[in-house]
Amino acid sequence: MTTETTNRMDLAFRRLKEEGRTALIPFLTVGDPDLETTLEIIAELEAAGADILELGVPYSDPLADGPVIQRASSRALRGNIHLRTCMETALKARQAGSELPFILFTYYNPVMQMGLDSFFSLLHAHEISGLIIPDLPVEESEDMRQRSRAAGVNLIPLVAPTSSERIARIVAGASGFVYCVSSLGVTGERSSFHSGVDEFIASVRQATDLPVAVGFGISTGEQVARFARICDGVVVGSAIVRKVEDVIPLLNNAATRSEGLLQIREFVAQLRP
Repeated sequence: MTTETTNRMDLAFRRLKEEGRTALIPFLTVGDPDLETTLEIIAELEAAGADILELGVPYSDPLADGPVIQRASSRALRGNIHLRTCMETALKARQAGSELPFILFTYYNPVMQMGLDSFFSLLHAHEISGLIIPDLPVEESEDMRQRSRAAGVNLIPLVAPTSSERIARIVAGASGFVYCVSSLGVTGERSSFHSGVDEFIASVRQATDLPVAVGFGISTGEQVARFARICDGVVVGSAIVRKVEDVIPLLNNAATRSEGLLQIREFVAQLRP
């Protein structure tokens, strides 16, 4: 892979490894509460110390997402946010000065509706570095992997604690990094994780030379620090999306908008490992 967009993610992990740091990877639902605010929030996340950013495409049937992200998706869908809009938002953020590598988190149906040729052409044109499709099983992903490689986009797989004997097969076609799911079930903030999560992550690390990140349920600075000791990246999603939800009244008022954005930045800054 030689494109600038892919190198942006690869270089980020390389730099972090040299610095002895773990990547903080926030997740954000694009269009929640609106596109203008999403662009401002991206800037706040970068200022807070985010290293890579997942851009969630709002979807009406998000099988992997818990209630917090489902509500965010519903708010965004009311604003007519769709797959192409999310790509355009990534490019606008880049044009506004963002240096973050962007990962597009989307389900397969919107991709299929757009058409694979158009989808991958737009991913490249809009400077998307990585792609996560949680409902695409590894057994059906060969075409997507080939197209991703051709477009210079990292296709990032999810590996769950129940993957067991499938781990080697899943990571064999991975690029960018491998995403370990810390807990069974959907996304959402948790106080505890799968009992064998450390052994699970260790088994994934043994199966790949790629960076390994962990997500699903991680919501506090203490939890980020706990996983930063054994992973190359930590994804925080629902907790950030909930914070956005909490400050929507501030964001919707011109007099308090800057305070709402500041609260988001401060919340993410305290997550840094």
